[in-house]
Amino acid sequence: MTEELPASTDTRRPAFGAGRVLIVVYGIFAVAATARAGYQLISQASEAPLAYGLSAFSAVVYVVATVALAHNGRRLRVVAWVTVGIELLGVIVVGILSVTHPELFARDSVWSGFGGGYGYVPLVLPFLGIAWLWWSSPRRLSRVRG
Repeated sequence: MTEELPASTDTRRPAFGAGRVLIVVYGIFAVAATARAGYQLISQASEAPLAYGLSAFSAVVYVVATVALAHNGRRLRVVAWVTVGIELLGVIVVGILSVTHPELFARDSVWSGFGGGYGYVPLVLPFLGIAWLWWSSPRRLSRVRG
């Protein structure tokens, strides 16, 4: 006979309050970036392969970040930190390049002009994601409460 291990129960909710709003916004951006990139790559890929490839990459980043932010697991929190960091780096690098070297971007991507085509939400969103990850950190919360 094998001995069964007791089931581990995590009673924490995945996200609450502002966290749920943040996850919804990430989800909206995941859908918007995926739809935009899909359309661009299917119908106009040869016009601006760099910009449209970046749109597809940002779509993947937003999808993974959305899923990772929505969960409490230790591994997915690491994935969330990495994807939000990539998102921040991407929007800053692509934003700078699209302003200093506009010839590289025949068309806009989600991150072009620091996300100006989306009301600069792509620039603000990773900062909110980082703030949420820090604020909701189980380690930080256990130190504060303990």
